[in-house]
Amino acid sequence: MIRSPAVAGRFYPSDTSALAQEIDRYVTATIGKSKARACLVPHAGYIYSGHVAGAVYGSIEIPPRCILIGPRHFPRGAPMSILIEGSWATPFGEARIHSTLAKCIARECPLLREDPIAHQTEHSLEVQVPFLQRLAPDFLFVPIVLASDRFGALEDLGHGLARVLAAQTEPCLLVISSDMNHYESDDLTRVKDRKAIDRILAVDPQGFYETVRNEEISMCGYGATVTALVAIKDLGSTEGKLVRYATSGDVSGDRNEVVGYAGIVFP
Repeated sequence: MIRSPAVAGRFYPSDTSALAQEIDRYVTATIGKSKARACLVPHAGYIYSGHVAGAVYGSIEIPPRCILIGPRHFPRGAPMSILIEGSWATPFGEARIHSTLAKCIARECPLLREDPIAHQTEHSLEVQVPFLQRLAPDFLFVPIVLASDRFGALEDLGHGLARVLAAQTEPCLLVISSDMNHYESDDLTRVKDRKAIDRILAVDPQGFYETVRNEEISMCGYGATVTALVAIKDLGSTEGKLVRYATSGDVSGDRNEVVGYAGIVFP
């Protein structure tokens, strides 16, 4: 199965040359890139959040295998979905799913369901693929999207991912795709996002989950973030590094209703 792009021409350029130029403009060149176990990057249109994602991707080594985990924004498909095989088309060509790794994850994480419908129109993972293709052209990946907000289910999935990652003999990057608080003032969004970011940097999945819910932080990928924090905590991560933070207001000039974007790396 080849998944056709859902947001090319809207969230990012559909022209190959224009897409390459835009990504190159956003990726911050870093001398001595670091190894990373995971990263958190935003998934808005590149004009708004591409500079945050690019700062993250430019600071780390991109291994040839990645697991992409993010939210399912639309009410279609399984609440915890994986794809086992196939490829995703972008203006750069086809990015192939790592079937062997995907099958291992599906076995170890029985809450996941193979469901193309959940991925068909979802943009949260799609917008990451061109960045990864540009920086690691032959990379293979596993896509997972989540709509569940039950801590127990998210925790179980995180433990399962950790078991799979611990058994790997080659590097594998866990890419968490999420924007931060949505459609409140810039001042309030920055306050709310700082509270969530502090718990993310502390690799505190329970504290992060409670903060998002208690503070009413409308972070679309918080479920994916909980799952990833559980996984990397199991693997020994104790802290993250905030690479860049911004809001859509920094680009649009509208400070009344913004979306927050954080770029975080976990060694």
